[in-house]
Amino acid sequence: MFAYFRGELIEASPDEAVIETSGVAYSLLVSAATYKRLPEPGSAVRLLAHLHVKEDLLQLYGFFDEEERQLFRLLLSTSGVGPKLALAILSGLQVHEVQQAIVSNVPERLYGIPGVGKKTAARIILELRDRILRLQPARSGKTAAVVPDMSLRDDAVNALMTLGFSRAVAQKAVLASLESMTEPRVEELVRESLLAIRNS
Repeated sequence: MFAYFRGELIEASPDEAVIETSGVAYSLLVSAATYKRLPEPGSAVRLLAHLHVKEDLLQLYGFFDEEERQLFRLLLSTSGVGPKLALAILSGLQVHEVQQAIVSNVPERLYGIPGVGKKTAARIILELRDRILRLQPARSGKTAAVVPDMSLRDDAVNALMTLGFSRAVAQKAVLASLESMTEPRVEELVRESLLAIRNS
């Protein structure tokens, strides 16, 4: 509905920016990263926007560049991650650092962010890794440089271990699941492995 807002920056704080355009002032929630890149109040500014709709609330979120907005929307698509937590993640780490943690399967990089525990970090990696790997390098140049040379099996085993299973249990389930799958993705392999563990 709103692509961006361009106007005068009225005021800004580490979590909010107010922009006046055509005589109307709009409040947009922002990450700490976007806040650091804002000009002084009274200056012209342009922020990309995302409108989040809940049953009883319409809230605008502002982003300095498309890369940050894109990652915010990807995080929102993850089970159990709402806009408040997605913004906290973007405030805790730079965009390329979040991408690196996800594609490198290093959940502990996300643990220090308020609201992100082991299970949440594992779920973010499980659901977003393949999607981030498919991003075009032109849209996320730093992501391509940090993609590790890791096997599909090891990725799935590490994800299961992060969820609390022992290495032996994880390896057995992953190997069993691989035998019945053709060209699986990490997310699919982990899901099949979880079913195998529950049915064993």
